[in-house]
Amino acid sequence: MLAELQFDSLQEFLAMGGYAFNVWSVYALFAVFVFANLALPLRRRRLILRRLAARGDLAQSPAAAEQSGWEVSTVGEELQEQQREQKEQREQEEQGTKP
Repeated sequence: MLAELQFDSLQEFLAMGGYAFNVWSVYALFAVFVFANLALPLRRRRLILRRLAARGDLAQSPAAAEQSGWEVSTVGEELQEQQREQKEQREQEEQGTKP
């Protein structure tokens, strides 16, 4: 059985016994799908981080958030907590200055 799987030359290997188009097109499609499944989610994540930064929902730049390993939800939660604390502080200051 192993003797049947061996090829005598590189040209014979590339020809794949007359099925080269089918075999190599499947390998090409496989490579495209693997690349898409790896690259597209990363691209989407960067896009989401950029949009959040543009809206002001990130306390730091997208690049810094990616380098620190923070997830978008963690950064958003921290920003919300900071905003809550600032609001409470302003309310306390307003209460202290009013007669």
